[in-house]
Amino acid sequence: MTAPIINIDKISKSFGALKVLDNLSMQVMPGEKLALIGPSGSGKTTILRILMTLEQINGGHIQIEGEQLYHMQKNGSGLVPANERHLAKMRQKIGMVFQLFNLFPHKSVIDNVTLAPRLTKKVPRIDAEKRAMELLDMVGMADRARNMPAQLSGGQKQRVAIARALALSPKIMLFDEVTSALDPELVEEVLNVMRKLAAETDTTMLLVTHEMGFAHDFADRVLFFDKGSIVEEGTPNEIFSNPKQERTQAFLKKIIAAGHRV
Repeated sequence: MTAPIINIDKISKSFGALKVLDNLSMQVMPGEKLALIGPSGSGKTTILRILMTLEQINGGHIQIEGEQLYHMQKNGSGLVPANERHLAKMRQKIGMVFQLFNLFPHKSVIDNVTLAPRLTKKVPRIDAEKRAMELLDMVGMADRARNMPAQLSGGQKQRVAIARALALSPKIMLFDEVTSALDPELVEEVLNVMRKLAAETDTTMLLVTHEMGFAHDFADRVLFFDKGSIVEEGTPNEIFSNPKQERTQAFLKKIIAAGHRV
C-alpha cells in the first residue's frame, strides 16, 4: 500500500472568532488529481494556503511525504513547532498558482520563472533559463520569454504563473481558482495547460475551482466542502451524477441553475 503524499490529521484553523476548518482530516495519494469544491467560505482555499505555509494551523498535524510540515523533531524530545529553515525546506516540495497571477511586474517572463530556482536552490542562471524555456514552451509561452507582464493578457499571465510554480520541480501543485479572474474566452487556454500537465506528469495536484465541468474531467476524486468540513467525497461521477448528501445536491443544483456544466 502506497503511503499518502499529504496526510492532514485533525487540523483546525480560525480567524478570530470565525472557525474556518474544524478538526479536518484528509489524505492525498501520490500522483492523485483532487478537486475541492463547495460554496465560498467553506475552507477550500484556506487548505491550500495552509499547505503552502501562508497560513498557520491552530491545531493538528500535517505530513508531506511522511515528514511533518508545521513541526519537527528536537533532540529526541518529541515534536516542536517548525522553525523557518524547516518550513523553507518543506515549501520546496509544493508549488502554488494563485487566482491573481502574482507575477513580479518589474521582471520579464523568463526572470519571473527563473527567480525562485536561482535564489532558493542556487541554480546557475544558464541552467535556470534552460529549464524555464522548457516550461514556457510547455505552457505555450516560449515566444514571450522576454516580455514584461504588462504586455500579456490575463490568460498568458496565468500560464506564466503555472510555469513559474513548476520551476522548482514540486511534488505537489496547488491551484486556487486560477481561472476566476479571467475573461471567459481566456479560461479555456489555461484549462488546456492544466489538462496537459495532468496528463503528462505524475505531479500530485489539488484544485480549488468553480469550473465544475473541468473538475469532472480533471479529477480522480472530488471533495465537497461546507463550513470547514468534508461533507461528501467520491469519484467525479459519484459526486456530480449521484450525490448522496442533501447539502451537495443543493449546491450542485444552484451551480447548474447558474448555467455551469457539471
